[in-house]
Amino acid sequence: MNPKIKEIKEQLEQFRVEAGEHLEQFRLQFLSKKSDLQQLLGEIKEVTPDLRKEFGQAVNNLKQYAQELYEMHKNRVENEATVFNSEIDVTRPATLYSLGAMHPVSIVMNEVCEIFEKIGFSSVSGPDIEDDWHVFSALNFPLEHPARDMQDTFFVNVNPEFLLRTHTSSLQVRTMESCPPPIRVICPGRVYRNETITARSHCIFHQVEGLYIANEVSFAEMKQVLLFFAQEMFGTDTKIRLRPSYFPFTEPSAEMDIECKICGGKGCNVCKQSGWVEILGCGMVDPNVLDNCGINSKEYSGYAFGMGIERMAMLKYKINDIRLFFENDVRFLGQFANA
Repeated sequence: MNPKIKEIKEQLEQFRVEAGEHLEQFRLQFLSKKSDLQQLLGEIKEVTPDLRKEFGQAVNNLKQYAQELYEMHKNRVENEATVFNSEIDVTRPATLYSLGAMHPVSIVMNEVCEIFEKIGFSSVSGPDIEDDWHVFSALNFPLEHPARDMQDTFFVNVNPEFLLRTHTSSLQVRTMESCPPPIRVICPGRVYRNETITARSHCIFHQVEGLYIANEVSFAEMKQVLLFFAQEMFGTDTKIRLRPSYFPFTEPSAEMDIECKICGGKGCNVCKQSGWVEILGCGMVDPNVLDNCGINSKEYSGYAFGMGIERMAMLKYKINDIRLFFENDVRFLGQFANA
């Protein structure tokens, strides 16, 4: 190998390119018109014919090698500059971000709906701001009923015709008005009542109400549906009891209790030391309600029920204060990430 070619090759291999200014020095030293390599290219014609081919090939290979090194250094320097100038420092340790999770109320709401959907119920939805007819009048509430009082209901602009719904029974009315029997629906949603906030009650909470209307529907059928729900929700060993009660829109009416899952029936502040917790109200739909919604009460009958989701979540997760659901404390909510 020609000594000059060997010398330039060694210089190429030893040259260190660390930044943009080094890259320019490399170009000037090896690829410019005044470089030693360019001078070698000019000497090819002066070499004797018998050595010219070999010499020319060696010089051209050296030039190609120098060009490849230059492109390699150029790409590396540009990539390093892009990383250095970006807002993200890729050399820093990774930051672990905690993922969000569904709210426990949403988890329980979905679970309740899924249980009833297994046995043929469909979900319906509707507006939070309702009129008096769908919330009270159609459901057999007399004008003097205390639920119409400002102490229990949030009215819109002090207008008694429009209010924040106090129960999702308004969705049952809308369904009966628009769909002929048979009807089998559940009505999940948020409701509002002007109540004192305590460990057991809140002015905002969530409900799932159910309605079944068909020919010859019985109270016994309703009881079996609710027992199925309770055992699917809280375990096959769950015990229930029905107590007579009163609701304007059902007759006969009952409240259903389950054995307290927080204390195991021994008594605590959630069950008021009774060992039982009321989870829903139910009953046979009053014939007046059917007639108000355009359904022939002499031909059809039905049952309805409604439950508070926060109360259900408290029992399921053994939570003793309903206010925890509304405080947005990530320490509390993070416990349900894998629920």
